[in-house]
Amino acid sequence: MTTNITDDAFWDTPIQEPVVPRVGRRSHANRVAARVERLETRGRARALQALYAADLRDLTQLRRIATGVFDDLAVESEERVFASRLVATVADKGVRLDADLAKVTNNWRLERLGVIERSVLRLAAAELDREETPVKVVLQEAVHLAERYGTQRSARFVNGVLDAYARMLGRL
Repeated sequence: MTTNITDDAFWDTPIQEPVVPRVGRRSHANRVAARVERLETRGRARALQALYAADLRDLTQLRRIATGVFDDLAVESEERVFASRLVATVADKGVRLDADLAKVTNNWRLERLGVIERSVLRLAAAELDREETPVKVVLQEAVHLAERYGTQRSARFVNGVLDAYARMLGRL
């Protein structure tokens, strides 16, 4: 018997928090840094969900679709702000980001990629464009998202493309 995974299963998947080893007492600064990291990780996942939905429906309506996704999921305001900035970057610069990504996806047109892979690449390209997060963090988080919502193969593909993309931008 095969089970059909619906879109609802994708949207309802709980966000996995990074495992933090407990060694001694953590300072207030470390607790705050861990919270910020988790917030950004959750925000990236929410932005990915919005990009995924828009890619399946109508990417030109990305902002409207993202608002609907965030409302439906009752995304916390801090997560929403972070995710919205990434979504806005894709909405504003998507054509250029896609053209730049196409330069490094040798033998693959973006429209031939899976929706998850394409969405993760757009999300990471937008975050690299914003230049607010270290490149290695962007790559690591993108690979994590591709692995979580896609497959191991997706994660390897995303890693290779984003590595080439960051090198093309002169950031690695």
